[in-house]
Amino acid sequence: MSNELEAFLEYISVTRALSKKSVEAYKSDLSSIENEFNTSLIHLESNSVLNILSKYKNKRTLNRKLSAINAFFDFCYKSHFSSEKTKYKFAKIPKLLPKFLSFKEIQNALTLVDRSSWLGLRDYALIMFLFASGTRISECLALRQEDIEEGWLHIRHAKGEKERIVPVAKVALEAINAYLLQKPKDNEYVWCNYKGDSLSRISAYKITQKYLGVSPHVLRHSYATSLISGGADLRVVQELLGHASLLTTQIYTHIQKQDLKETVDVCHPLA
Repeated sequence: MSNELEAFLEYISVTRALSKKSVEAYKSDLSSIENEFNTSLIHLESNSVLNILSKYKNKRTLNRKLSAINAFFDFCYKSHFSSEKTKYKFAKIPKLLPKFLSFKEIQNALTLVDRSSWLGLRDYALIMFLFASGTRISECLALRQEDIEEGWLHIRHAKGEKERIVPVAKVALEAINAYLLQKPKDNEYVWCNYKGDSLSRISAYKITQKYLGVSPHVLRHSYATSLISGGADLRVVQELLGHASLLTTQIYTHIQKQDLKETVDVCHPLA
């Protein structure tokens, strides 16, 4: 690893306080390029960098790599490691509307859960919690009992190490309590597998896939969509979701536009 890359990783870890996972992702993306040419990324010609990136056909993966490279070069320029301000253009990605489920669809799926066992109670509570809180799956799996107090969820392990507080519906908290009363092993985290160990991301995916046919993240989209459809302010939704930028939350405005169109179609005489 080059000295410049080591300095960059220390900068994003200490000064920008990025999470360990983010730092590792930057390290993996950038060091792989350096290792291929056995030299510092800062000494490579643009054509060499672009040749490496050309093998990534998935535009989202490509843009993630480009983001890491641009951040590195920006750091090198500001730190006077480089006299040139290098920046690569991102690939254009068509905007995809987030997949979501309606409340009725989620309700219907929950009726299929057999709550006669503690595993069934867990599955039911997990789905309820994800839809009631809008948490990322990583935040959900890091949940401890002390993180919920008087109907409020304190998310301590948020993306980018940014904590936030979110209200959780009473019915979801009741589902969690019913599960905890039957949970056979008391451990650090709320969610556990059949062995009593902490629930993994794969297991959580299998649970939501089994009953809903979707990933846990779709329940996060469903949470946001329900709020927007109910008239919630976009900035409030941004705060609840823990988005750093309002631009990220604006993808849900398609719900508002859809509701407006339906209203005009139903109510306007010229529709």
